Amino acid sequence: MIPICPADDAHREPVPACVQCRNNDELGFDFDYAYQPIIHLRQRAIYAHEALVRGPNGESAYSVLSRVNDANRYMFDQACRVRAIRGAAELGIAELLSINFLPNAVYRPEACIRSTFAAAREYGFPIERIIFEVTESEQVMDRPHLVNIFEEYRRFGFRTAIDDFGAGYAGLNLLSEFQPDIIKIDMQLVRDIDTSPAKQAIVSGIVGICASLKIAVLAEGIETPGERDVLRDAGVDLMQGYLFCKPAFRAIGVVDPGSWK
Repeated sequence: MIPICPADDAHREPVPACVQCRNNDELGFDFDYAYQPIIHLRQRAIYAHEALVRGPNGESAYSVLSRVNDANRYMFDQACRVRAIRGAAELGIAELLSINFLPNAVYRPEACIRSTFAAAREYGFPIERIIFEVTESEQVMDRPHLVNIFEEYRRFGFRTAIDDFGAGYAGLNLLSEFQPDIIKIDMQLVRDIDTSPAKQAIVSGIVGICASLKIAVLAEGIETPGERDVLRDAGVDLMQGYLFCKPAFRAIGVVDPGSWK
C-alpha cells in the first residue's frame, strides 16, 4: 500500500502522515527559477509563463535536478511548487503559470496538494491560473497513478499539460486515458520542421487529434522564423522558444517584437 500524507479536508478525518511528510530536514541545496513566456501567436499576446528550475545564481537545471534522489524527491517537488508560485507573485505575473511536477513524488494528490493551495493563498495567486505539467518521458512506474493525479488536479481547478509529447514512454496510450488541457510538442519534432516533410506530417496528425479532443497544442523549442511559420500554418497558436524569448532568471521575459512576424 502506498503511504499517504495527511488529508487537508475539513470533511475528512486526518490520516497518518507518510515518512516524506514527516521529514522536515533541509534539502541540502538551494535553487531558484527562471520564467519563459509562452506566446499566443495569432493574438500577439503572452499566454503563460513556464517556471524553469535554476541554481541559486542562475546555474543550469541539471545542476539542481542531478541532486534530486529518492530521499528528497517529495520535499523537492513540494518546494518547487511553493517557490514557483512565490516568484511569479513577486514578479507580478498576471498570465497563467506552468509548473513542472514529479508524479513519482505524489503519494495521494488530494493530500500532497496542500502546500500548493497554501502558497496560492499566501501569495495571492489564483489556482485557476496554475498549469501543472509533466514530461511524457518521465519514468512513471504507475501510469494509472499519473492519470489519477491529473484527474484530481483538474477537479481542484488546476489546468494540466503533457510536456515533450511524442518523445516519451506513453504517447497516444497516455492520451487515450487522459486528455489534458495542453499538449506540448517535443522540440525534436519542432527542430527544422520547415525542411522535414515527415515532421510536418506527424505534427499535422497531432494537431488534428488534439482538435478532435479539444486539447490545445503548444510547440516548444522554436528557434527560427521558418519553424514558427510552418507550425502556424499547421494550426498551432501557442509557441515557446528562443525565437521569442529566452528564460529570464528571476524576471519576466520580454518577447522580441520582431518574432511575431
